[in-house]
Amino acid sequence: MTRLLPGILAMAIVVVASNILVQHPLGFYLTWGALTYPLAFLVNDITNRLHGPEAARRVVFVGFLTGLVCSAIGTQIMGEFGPLVTLRVAIGSGVAFLTAQLMDIVIFNRLRQRSWWKAPLIASALGSVIDTAIFFPIAFSATLSMLEPSNDVSWAGELMPLIGLGPVVPFWVSLATADFLVKLAIAVLALAPFRIAIGKLITKVA
Repeated sequence: MTRLLPGILAMAIVVVASNILVQHPLGFYLTWGALTYPLAFLVNDITNRLHGPEAARRVVFVGFLTGLVCSAIGTQIMGEFGPLVTLRVAIGSGVAFLTAQLMDIVIFNRLRQRSWWKAPLIASALGSVIDTAIFFPIAFSATLSMLEPSNDVSWAGELMPLIGLGPVVPFWVSLATADFLVKLAIAVLALAPFRIAIGKLITKVA
């Protein structure tokens, strides 16, 4: 377990930081948490590459439990428009995180024998698709309002051009699109620290 401590601490830090930073807007479609949350895929992939899928799953479950604690705390803190974390957001974030991270592990493991960059890039990209496709509908789509009838998310359903430029869609679709594009960009940028990390750590382990 000691060998997993860096990954466990890194994942916990990413999850806690993202839960805090998601409360602070970054422009019209994003929050600062959008910049930190995708780093969970980087932590996952480094752990998988160095210690294997079982170790990566342990790190992911620590992140999941950390997220549950953060959500539980957030539901008890009242903001301007109610609890900082609503039930729908808590469910969406938990299900999306666990599903996407576990799928990342499966995809990474299948590609681990190919060029060093393919496994982390493809696994993170597909994991990001899954994460985005699960979280935003659960948290904001009107079709799932039965999950928390008392939570008014009508603002998220207002029709407007996609990211201000495209076809008219519910506002939450623009939020999801912007968030996914950031995840994808960070998946590409994360290749550099991934390569540096596995290069140094593999030498150290060997």
